[in-house]
Amino acid sequence: MEKDITIYDIAKNLGVSPTTVSRALNNHPAVKEKTKKKIFQAASDMGYQSNIFAANLRSKRTNNIGVIVPSLNSNFQASVLAGMEKVANGAGFNLVISQSLESSAKEIANTRSMFNSRVDGLLVSLASDAEHLEHFTPFHRKGIPVIFYDRIANSDDSTGVAIDNIQAAHIATNHLIEQGCKRIAHISGSIKVSVYAERLKGYKYALIDKNIPYEEELVIILSDINEEAGEKIVEQIMQMDPLPDGLFISNDACAASCMNHLKLKGIRIPEDMAIVGFNNEIISRLVEPKITTINYPGYEMGEVAMKNMINHLEGTSGSPLSKTNKITLRSELIIRESSLKKK
Repeated sequence: MEKDITIYDIAKNLGVSPTTVSRALNNHPAVKEKTKKKIFQAASDMGYQSNIFAANLRSKRTNNIGVIVPSLNSNFQASVLAGMEKVANGAGFNLVISQSLESSAKEIANTRSMFNSRVDGLLVSLASDAEHLEHFTPFHRKGIPVIFYDRIANSDDSTGVAIDNIQAAHIATNHLIEQGCKRIAHISGSIKVSVYAERLKGYKYALIDKNIPYEEELVIILSDINEEAGEKIVEQIMQMDPLPDGLFISNDACAASCMNHLKLKGIRIPEDMAIVGFNNEIISRLVEPKITTINYPGYEMGEVAMKNMINHLEGTSGSPLSKTNKITLRSELIIRESSLKKK
C-alpha cells in the first residue's frame, strides 16, 4: 500500500519550505499566485489528499450539522430541509441527514451515530413514538446544541421552532363552525406527537367557545395519517350517525384522499361535508374542489432553525438560543372551495 503524500514530500519535490506549501494549499494571501499554481499542480500530480479530518480535530469542528427527520417522503420536511440547506451552505456548513422512520429506536440509533460522527450541532423533528429524550443527554453534556423543529420536546436544554398548533387548529375548526357546520369530525395523527395533541386541543377549544358538545366518536386517531389512510377513514366516517357536516383533517394528503373517497360514496364537497386540511401542500391546490388549509411555513422554519443553530455555533452575541426556549412562527388559514358552504 502506498504511503500518504505529505506537505513535506511536496516541499522537497519543489525545493520550497513546508510552511509555504501549507499556506498555498490553504489559499493564504502571503503566497504568490505563480507559486500557488505550481504547488497545487504538484499536489495534484503526487496524489496529495488534504487531511481535513486532522485539521478538524485540531479546530474541534467538523462543519457538519446533523438533521434527523421522521420521514423524507413528506413535502413539508422537504421544504424544511431546503430552508436549512440554503442557510447552512451560505455559512459553510454541510448537512448530515438521517430519518427515524417514525421509530424511537431508530431515532436513538441515529442520534448515537451523529454523536460519534462529531456533528457540531443537531436539528431534530421527533419520531411519533418518541417518549423519552435521554438519548440527547450526551449532546447537552458536551455543549453540542440541539434544536427541535415542528415536533418539539418540552425540555429546558433545547430550543424548539414550531407554529402555534393550538391556535391554528382553533382557527380551522372555527372556520367550519362559521360555515354552519354543527357536527365536525377531526382526523388526527398519534397524539403522542406534540403537533397532533395540540391540534386536538385547538379543535376542542373551538367547540367549547361556540357551545358545541365534544363527542369522542367524532375524533379519529391513526398512527399514520397519509394518502393510504383515506379509504379507512371514510369507511369510519360513513358509519357515523348522523353523518358529520364538516371535517378538520390534520394533513393535506390525507384530506385529498378522504375527499376522493367521499365523492365515490356520493358525498358532495362542500355542500354535504366541508373539508379543511393542514400544511398547504401542493396537493391541496391540485384537487377539485381546492382544499382550505393552514399554511405551515416549512421553508421558513428550516431557515429560522438553522440560523439559530449557526448563531449559536459562531457564538454570535444575543443568539436567541440563549434567551428563549421556543420560537413560534406565524401560520394562517387559506380559504378555498372545499369548505365554503356559504358562497
